[in-house]
Amino acid sequence: MSDIEARIVFIDDDKFIRKSTVQSLQMEGFEVDSFGDAESALAKIDAELTGVIVSDIKMPGLSGLELLQCAKEIDPEIPIILITGQGDIATAVQAMRDGAFDFLEKPFAPDNLIEVIRKSLEKRRLILENRNLKMELALQNAPGQRVVGKSVAIQQLRNQVAHLADTQADILLFGETGTGKELVARNLHEISERREAPFVAINCGALPEQIIESELFGHAAGAFTGASKARVGKFEFANKGTVFLDEIESMPIDLQVKLLRVLQEREVEPLGANRRVKIDVRVIAATKIDLKQAAEEGNFREDLYYRLNVITLTLPALHERVEDIPLLFHHFAIIAAARHECELDTLDPEQVQQLVLKDWPGNVRELKNAAERFVLMGAASGLELDQLIGIPAINKSMTLHERVEWFEKSLIEKALLECNGSINATVDTLGTPRKTLYEKMRKYDIDKDNFKPS
Repeated sequence: MSDIEARIVFIDDDKFIRKSTVQSLQMEGFEVDSFGDAESALAKIDAELTGVIVSDIKMPGLSGLELLQCAKEIDPEIPIILITGQGDIATAVQAMRDGAFDFLEKPFAPDNLIEVIRKSLEKRRLILENRNLKMELALQNAPGQRVVGKSVAIQQLRNQVAHLADTQADILLFGETGTGKELVARNLHEISERREAPFVAINCGALPEQIIESELFGHAAGAFTGASKARVGKFEFANKGTVFLDEIESMPIDLQVKLLRVLQEREVEPLGANRRVKIDVRVIAATKIDLKQAAEEGNFREDLYYRLNVITLTLPALHERVEDIPLLFHHFAIIAAARHECELDTLDPEQVQQLVLKDWPGNVRELKNAAERFVLMGAASGLELDQLIGIPAINKSMTLHERVEWFEKSLIEKALLECNGSINATVDTLGTPRKTLYEKMRKYDIDKDNFKPS
């Protein structure tokens, strides 16, 4: 919330004080609504007020203290600054206990008022941002909604999931490690007609090769040493539901042949049995590698690749949806605070910038872990955010201009790194003219060659 966006509600029955104070605030860039009485001001105040209220205490009609109570009923988190005469100090102190943000004693210097207003505006900005994040999360956490984010890429993914949920088609999910492939698979299941049947997740890379066939398709009694009784496999257990095969690229080649048959015929043959079992399952497979390339290199069956590649959903990496980072971090922090019964600290604008600038190679999973670490260790350890999650620190002694330059330089360096030093790609990523980019690089002494692969 910048100063020009914030509206100051100033109330004083003394028209000379009102006029001079309004002029001082406007010279600082504030938008000011001034009133000679509390009743008129209250008619203009609602819970969406982006600014703060500054009010005299002693006025005809409603007093400043009564205004305080009325405003708190509208929104208990609106910052209210009271102006008091010397004889009203005890009253003003009591008002602070009742929820006032601060008080100033008459006569006050305009600079003192401006300083208190800036502090109260920062508090209001954080309150409203936190409130908006919670509203967005509430909308996105509605029943059936698991994929959190507001970026174009995530909105498209949610639309695709909603469109495909009730189809019978098998689906291949492609995305880097930590992008939430199992989350999307569960979302597909939970909003589909199969939601009442089992969702069975299998990590193909975590199962020993000796038992994976038995795990998937089951076995008959005596099928191998130790198989004292028959066992139902994951596919049969998931009948009428969904089977999620994570890290499908890790499945042994000989087992891929049997999986292909299951996908084509929709029946399984338990290990050591002479019977086939009809199944009705939807298969969602996930991979972090290019399966077509793996097939060309002989590391994955080409026929299975084409069988799986009917519908492919690509999950964006976190660096492709940076606008979702604050929302996701807050989402995970709320969950962690509730689970561990901890207080939840709100991020300030500089910390949000730090989050956005981090590369997050582990994607959403890494961000989730960082949020939990922040909740568990932030307040107790006294560590700053950059120390907790390994991001570049901002020098708190820098001026506003220096901080803007630091942020701009960081964005350019981040884009160059992602684009392997390519100016053409960086221009497209940042959406800035080539000439402007070169000027900024000269200004910040940035050498594109430092960002090219070695």
